[in-house]
Amino acid sequence: MHIVISSRHRIDTSSGTPFRAIRSPVHGESRMVLRIQDIESGDLHTGTAGWKTGVRVLGVAESFQRSDKRSLVAGVVMRGDLRVDGYGFCRPDIGGRNATQELLAMYDRINRKDIRAWMLGGSVISWFNVVDLRRLHESTSIPVTCVSYHLSDGIEKYLQEYFPTDWQDRNAVLEQAGPRARVELSSGYPVFLSVEGMSLERGFKLVDMFTVDGGVPEPIRLARLLASSMRNSGCI
Repeated sequence: MHIVISSRHRIDTSSGTPFRAIRSPVHGESRMVLRIQDIESGDLHTGTAGWKTGVRVLGVAESFQRSDKRSLVAGVVMRGDLRVDGYGFCRPDIGGRNATQELLAMYDRINRKDIRAWMLGGSVISWFNVVDLRRLHESTSIPVTCVSYHLSDGIEKYLQEYFPTDWQDRNAVLEQAGPRARVELSSGYPVFLSVEGMSLERGFKLVDMFTVDGGVPEPIRLARLLASSMRNSGCI
Protein backbone atom coordinates (compact mmCIF):
# COMPACT_ATOMS: atom_id res chain seq x y z
CA MET A 1 0.00 0.00 0.00
CA HIS A 2 1.31 3.44 -0.92
CA ILE A 3 -0.09 6.30 1.13
CA VAL A 4 -0.33 9.78 -0.34
CA ILE A 5 0.19 12.60 2.12
CA SER A 6 0.22 16.29 1.31
CA SER A 7 2.29 18.82 3.24
CA ARG A 8 -0.92 20.85 3.49
CA HIS A 9 -2.30 18.29 5.95
CA ARG A 10 -0.18 18.32 9.11
CA ILE A 11 -0.77 16.57 12.40
CA ASP A 12 -1.71 18.80 15.31
CA THR A 13 0.06 16.87 18.07
CA SER A 14 -1.80 18.74 20.77
CA SER A 15 -5.23 17.74 19.52
CA GLY A 16 -4.34 14.50 17.75
CA THR A 17 -5.72 15.67 14.39
CA PRO A 18 -4.48 13.10 11.85
CA PHE A 19 -3.06 13.40 8.39
CA ARG A 20 -5.59 12.93 5.62
CA ALA A 21 -4.19 10.07 3.57
CA ILE A 22 -5.30 8.78 0.16
CA ARG A 23 -4.33 5.47 -1.33
CA SER A 24 -2.31 5.58 -4.51
CA PRO A 25 -4.41 5.24 -7.71
CA VAL A 26 -2.43 2.07 -8.40
CA HIS A 27 -4.08 0.49 -5.37
CA GLY A 28 -7.55 1.99 -5.61
CA GLU A 29 -9.35 5.18 -4.81
CA SER A 30 -10.68 4.43 -1.32
CA ARG A 31 -9.89 6.99 1.34
CA MET A 32 -8.48 6.35 4.77
CA VAL A 33 -7.30 8.28 7.79
CA LEU A 34 -3.78 7.69 9.06
CA ARG A 35 -3.27 8.51 12.73
CA ILE A 36 0.38 8.80 13.62
CA GLN A 37 1.84 8.63 17.11
CA ASP A 38 5.11 10.50 17.53
CA ILE A 39 8.10 9.37 19.58
CA GLU A 40 9.66 11.06 22.57
CA SER A 41 12.84 12.91 21.72
CA GLY A 42 14.87 15.84 22.89
CA ASP A 43 14.64 17.21 19.36
CA LEU A 44 10.82 17.31 19.32
CA HIS A 45 8.84 20.57 19.09
CA THR A 46 11.95 22.76 19.24
CA GLY A 47 12.24 23.93 15.64
CA THR A 48 9.93 25.02 12.85
CA ALA A 49 9.76 21.45 11.57
CA GLY A 50 9.66 19.71 14.96
CA TRP A 51 13.44 19.19 15.01
CA LYS A 52 16.19 21.39 16.39
CA THR A 53 17.67 23.68 13.76
CA GLY A 54 21.10 22.28 14.57
CA VAL A 55 20.05 18.63 14.32
CA ARG A 56 22.60 16.51 12.47
CA VAL A 57 21.71 13.80 9.98
CA LEU A 58 23.84 11.38 7.98
CA GLY A 59 22.83 11.67 4.32
CA VAL A 60 23.73 8.64 2.20
CA ALA A 61 23.95 8.22 -1.58
CA GLU A 62 26.05 6.24 -4.05
CA SER A 63 27.67 6.16 -7.47
CA PHE A 64 28.42 3.07 -9.57
CA GLN A 65 28.23 1.45 -12.98
CA ARG A 66 27.05 -2.10 -13.53
CA SER A 67 30.55 -3.11 -14.65
CA ASP A 68 32.05 -2.07 -11.29
CA LYS A 69 32.83 -4.65 -8.63
CA ARG A 70 31.89 -2.26 -5.85
CA SER A 71 29.88 0.93 -5.65
CA LEU A 72 31.09 4.06 -3.92
CA VAL A 73 28.79 5.26 -1.16
CA ALA A 74 29.26 8.64 0.49
CA GLY A 75 27.85 9.69 3.83
CA VAL A 76 27.54 13.40 4.62
CA VAL A 77 26.92 14.74 8.11
CA MET A 78 24.80 17.88 7.75
CA ARG A 79 23.17 20.16 10.29
CA GLY A 80 19.67 21.54 10.07
CA ASP A 81 21.11 24.90 9.05
CA LEU A 82 22.66 23.03 6.06
CA ARG A 83 26.24 23.29 7.28
CA VAL A 84 28.37 20.26 6.40
CA ASP A 85 29.91 18.77 9.51
CA GLY A 86 31.69 15.62 8.33
CA TYR A 87 31.71 12.84 5.76
CA GLY A 88 32.75 9.25 5.11
CA PHE A 89 32.79 6.52 2.48
CA CYS A 90 32.14 2.81 2.09
CA ARG A 91 32.22 0.26 -0.76
CA PRO A 92 29.32 -2.23 -0.94
CA ASP A 93 29.64 -5.07 -3.46
CA ILE A 94 27.67 -4.75 -6.69
CA GLY A 95 24.88 -7.31 -6.46
CA GLY A 96 26.10 -8.32 -3.01
CA ARG A 97 24.43 -8.49 0.37
CA ASN A 98 26.76 -6.36 2.47
CA ALA A 99 25.23 -2.89 2.05
CA THR A 100 23.97 -2.70 5.64
CA GLN A 101 27.28 -3.91 7.05
CA GLU A 102 29.21 -1.38 4.97
CA LEU A 103 26.97 1.51 6.04
CA LEU A 104 27.39 0.57 9.69
CA ALA A 105 31.17 0.40 9.27
CA MET A 106 31.13 3.86 7.67
CA TYR A 107 29.06 5.18 10.57
CA ASP A 108 31.62 3.79 13.03
CA ARG A 109 34.51 5.37 11.13
CA ILE A 110 32.80 8.76 11.08
CA ASN A 111 32.67 8.37 14.87
CA ARG A 112 30.06 10.99 15.67
CA LYS A 113 27.79 10.71 18.68
CA ASP A 114 25.60 13.67 17.69
CA ILE A 115 24.01 12.23 14.53
CA ARG A 116 20.26 12.08 15.15
CA ALA A 117 19.00 10.31 12.02
CA TRP A 118 19.99 8.43 8.89
CA MET A 119 18.74 9.91 5.62
CA LEU A 120 19.14 7.42 2.77
CA GLY A 121 18.72 8.04 -0.93
CA GLY A 122 17.15 4.62 -1.46
CA SER A 123 17.31 1.24 0.26
CA VAL A 124 18.08 -0.91 -2.81
CA ILE A 125 21.59 0.17 -3.77
CA SER A 126 24.59 -1.28 -5.59
CA TRP A 127 22.41 -3.31 -7.96
CA PHE A 128 19.99 -5.02 -5.55
CA ASN A 129 22.25 -4.89 -2.49
CA VAL A 130 19.38 -4.28 -0.08
CA VAL A 131 19.82 -2.08 3.00
CA ASP A 132 18.20 -3.40 6.17
CA LEU A 133 16.61 -0.27 7.65
CA ARG A 134 15.66 -2.02 10.87
CA ARG A 135 19.21 -3.22 11.46
CA LEU A 136 20.57 0.29 10.84
CA HIS A 137 18.22 1.64 13.48
CA GLU A 138 18.79 -1.11 16.02
CA SER A 139 22.58 -1.10 15.62
CA THR A 140 23.00 2.66 15.99
CA SER A 141 19.97 3.58 18.13
CA ILE A 142 19.09 6.41 15.75
CA PRO A 143 16.04 6.48 13.44
CA VAL A 144 16.16 6.01 9.69
CA THR A 145 14.35 7.80 6.90
CA CYS A 146 14.71 6.58 3.32
CA VAL A 147 13.77 8.70 0.30
CA SER A 148 13.04 7.34 -3.18
CA TYR A 149 11.37 8.70 -6.28
CA HIS A 150 9.73 5.90 -8.26
CA LEU A 151 7.35 3.03 -7.72
CA SER A 152 9.22 -0.25 -7.45
CA ASP A 153 6.32 -2.66 -7.87
CA GLY A 154 7.55 -5.86 -9.48
CA ILE A 155 11.03 -5.81 -7.93
CA GLU A 156 10.45 -9.35 -6.66
CA LYS A 157 10.45 -10.54 -10.28
CA TYR A 158 13.92 -9.12 -10.87
CA LEU A 159 15.25 -10.54 -7.62
CA GLN A 160 14.08 -13.99 -8.71
CA GLU A 161 15.62 -13.55 -12.14
CA TYR A 162 19.04 -12.24 -11.09
CA PHE A 163 19.45 -13.95 -7.70
CA PRO A 164 17.69 -17.34 -7.89
CA THR A 165 19.57 -18.75 -4.88
CA ASP A 166 18.88 -16.00 -2.34
CA TRP A 167 16.11 -13.81 -3.75
CA GLN A 168 13.79 -14.71 -0.88
CA ASP A 169 16.26 -13.42 1.70
CA ARG A 170 16.69 -10.15 -0.18
CA ASN A 171 12.95 -9.77 -0.61
CA ALA A 172 12.36 -10.46 3.08
CA VAL A 173 14.55 -7.48 3.99
CA LEU A 174 12.55 -5.30 1.61
CA GLU A 175 9.21 -6.47 2.98
CA GLN A 176 10.39 -5.95 6.54
CA ALA A 177 10.70 -2.23 5.80
CA GLY A 178 6.94 -2.07 5.24
CA PRO A 179 5.01 0.10 2.77
CA ARG A 180 6.42 3.32 1.41
CA ALA A 181 4.39 6.50 1.66
CA ARG A 182 4.07 8.98 -1.18
CA VAL A 183 4.41 12.40 0.44
CA GLU A 184 4.31 15.89 -1.02
CA LEU A 185 7.06 18.18 0.24
CA SER A 186 6.62 21.89 0.86
CA SER A 187 8.54 22.41 -2.39
CA GLY A 188 5.59 20.80 -4.18
CA TYR A 189 7.57 17.73 -5.22
CA PRO A 190 6.38 14.21 -4.35
CA VAL A 191 8.73 11.59 -2.92
CA PHE A 192 8.32 8.10 -1.51
CA LEU A 193 9.27 7.73 2.12
CA SER A 194 10.11 4.79 4.39
CA VAL A 195 10.95 5.18 8.07
CA GLU A 196 12.29 3.01 10.86
CA GLY A 197 12.45 4.03 14.50
CA MET A 198 10.24 7.10 14.15
CA SER A 199 6.79 8.03 12.94
CA LEU A 200 6.03 8.74 9.31
CA GLU A 201 5.11 12.30 10.24
CA ARG A 202 8.42 12.86 11.98
CA GLY A 203 10.37 11.44 9.06
CA PHE A 204 8.38 13.63 6.68
CA LYS A 205 9.18 16.74 8.72
CA LEU A 206 12.89 15.90 8.74
CA VAL A 207 13.06 15.38 4.97
CA ASP A 208 11.02 18.53 4.38
CA MET A 209 13.31 20.53 6.66
CA PHE A 210 16.41 19.55 4.69
CA THR A 211 14.89 20.09 1.22
CA VAL A 212 15.61 23.55 -0.20
CA ASP A 213 13.91 23.01 -3.55
CA GLY A 214 12.98 20.12 -5.80
CA GLY A 215 12.63 16.70 -4.23
CA VAL A 216 16.17 15.85 -3.10
CA PRO A 217 17.14 16.70 0.50
CA GLU A 218 20.47 18.50 0.72
CA PRO A 219 22.31 15.74 2.66
CA ILE A 220 21.42 13.21 -0.05
CA ARG A 221 22.14 15.63 -2.89
CA LEU A 222 25.60 16.44 -1.54
CA ALA A 223 26.37 12.79 -0.78
CA ARG A 224 25.43 11.92 -4.37
CA LEU A 225 27.73 14.62 -5.77
CA LEU A 226 30.57 13.57 -3.49
CA ALA A 227 30.22 9.88 -4.35
CA SER A 228 30.13 10.60 -8.08
CA SER A 229 33.12 12.95 -7.96
CA MET A 230 35.25 10.57 -5.90
CA ARG A 231 34.38 7.58 -8.07
CA ASN A 232 35.10 9.44 -11.31
CA SER A 233 38.39 10.77 -9.97
CA GLY A 234 39.55 7.31 -8.95
CA CYS A 235 40.63 8.62 -5.56
CA ILE A 236 39.02 5.72 -3.71
